[in-house]
Order: sequence, then C-alpha cells, then structure tokens
Amino acid sequence: MILPGAADGGTAARAMMKTTRQLGEMQRLFVSGAMRSDPGRVRANNEDRVACVIPREGDLAEGRGLLALVADGMGGHAAGEVASLIAAETVVRVYYEARGTPPEGLAAGFAAANQAIHQRSRDDAACAGMGTTCTALAVCDNQAFLAHIGDSRAYLLREGEIRQISDDDSLVGALVREGAISAEEAGHRPDRNVILKALGAAPVAKPTIWRDGMPLRSGDIFVLCSDGLSDLVDGARIAETVRRLPPAGACEALIGAALEAGGHDNVSVGVFAVSDTPPLPEAPERVTRTRSVAQPAAEAS
Repeated sequence: MILPGAADGGTAARAMMKTTRQLGEMQRLFVSGAMRSDPGRVRANNEDRVACVIPREGDLAEGRGLLALVADGMGGHAAGEVASLIAAETVVRVYYEARGTPPEGLAAGFAAANQAIHQRSRDDAACAGMGTTCTALAVCDNQAFLAHIGDSRAYLLREGEIRQISDDDSLVGALVREGAISAEEAGHRPDRNVILKALGAAPVAKPTIWRDGMPLRSGDIFVLCSDGLSDLVDGARIAETVRRLPPAGACEALIGAALEAGGHDNVSVGVFAVSDTPPLPEAPERVTRTRSVAQPAAEAS
C-alpha cells in the first residue's frame, strides 16, 4: 500500500496493519503498525510519501516479510512529489521482486529508485534537480533491516529508552558526528536542512544498508518519520507518545504535536510495535490483513 501525503486535497492518509503468522516452532511475535502523512499548516502540496506492504500468506513475496518506508521529496514545483512517489513505488516493487537476502533486496530497490529519479530529472525539465530522502524498514522472520538516505529518520524504543537508529545525511548531522557541534545546537542552526545525500541527486546513490539484521524483542517500537516531525517534536516526546498509545493513536498524536508546534513542513510518521501477544481488534475500517514474525523462544523478552 503506497499512500500519497495529501494528493486528495488535504485528507491525511493512513494505513493499519497487523501480523499473525507462526514460523515453525518458534515463539510468535506480533507486529502492529500505522502510518500517516499530513501536508502541515504552511505548504499547499505534500511531497512526502509513505508506504507499507504485508504480503498475504501464500504469496510468493511472503518470505520477504513486512516493508514500510517514508520518503520526503524535494525539487521544483511538484517535482518533490514525483521523486518521492518514484522512490516508494520502485523500492517496494524491486524489494519484492529481487532475489537474495533482505539487505540485497533493499540495496537493489534503492539503486533502481535512484536511477529512475535521476533519469527522470534529466529527461523532464520540470523535474530537474529533484530528489528524495528514503528510510525503509524491512521485518523478515525475527529480524529488522534498515535502509536509509537523507534526513528522514528511524527510531527504536527498547526497554524504555529511545534512540535514533539512522544517521542524518545532512550538514549538521555530519558536524554532530564529527563532534564540531552538539545535537542540541544542530536543532537550532539555520542550515539544519541542508541534505548531503538523497535518491536521484547523483548517478549513483550511497545509502546506508544494514547488512546484518537486528533481532526483534517483544516490546520494541520502531518509528519512521520525515523531518517535518523530527524538527518539531523531540525524541522524549516521541518516546512518551508511542509508549502510551497504540500505533494508530500514536501517529495521530505525533502529527498533532507537529502541527501544534507550527507544522511548517509536510509531516509523515509510521509506528510499528512488536509484542508477544496478539493486538486488540481495531475498528473495521482501520484493519487490513495480518502477518507474523518470529524469534526463538529462548530470546523472548
């Protein structure tokens, strides 16, 4: 499912998903999640794009597991929307078509998306110079894999502590990693949105791809978001919100917090919670299909 931010004239897009399949004799884990995007209070267009796919049981793509992503486009008039849509559609398609491991599928998807966006920007004058961030989370069997480029973010809340698990490919992000400025200083600099890497910005992209998966634990909560959220809502507020609310409610609350703080950019967020018990039923209009991941019982929390 690929969702435009506000292509329908301003209605925020959202998706709900749950997972429920047992793999062998391993302990079942359940992943529930939601995604939402909002144009914000200032911009007329939404250049963000969110996507999530959960293959049905028996589908050929089932072995790939869950894939969710956030893309934040940039460029001239409407070009950012084009770049983020190409990224979302291409990464999803190639990830499920590619053979090999999940990291290899993510790498192939990002490479294909970069090529498609870069070529479109060369062929279409209206799209010249466009590009997009992209942060993708794949959950396959008992592991999570991340692919990332740009300054959209991925967070993990584990055992009550939240940490950013993606590195910002931005000027201030590089300065923070070098120790030249603090993370707090980075949030106040006027150049904090200067991006160093993006899909489509060069003939060859250099995303960060996790080659080794992160074993899931019951209680883990993953958050994907564009900088329209992370620029206005700090990690502590994100942690408190996703700890207190189920994924759909957390997405609503985080979007609301960004809007209350000014909403000067498009805002997109996805929240994915891991549990060893089935999630409670949701309202019929919000529930889609279900699927499960698993981890050995010895590793369960």
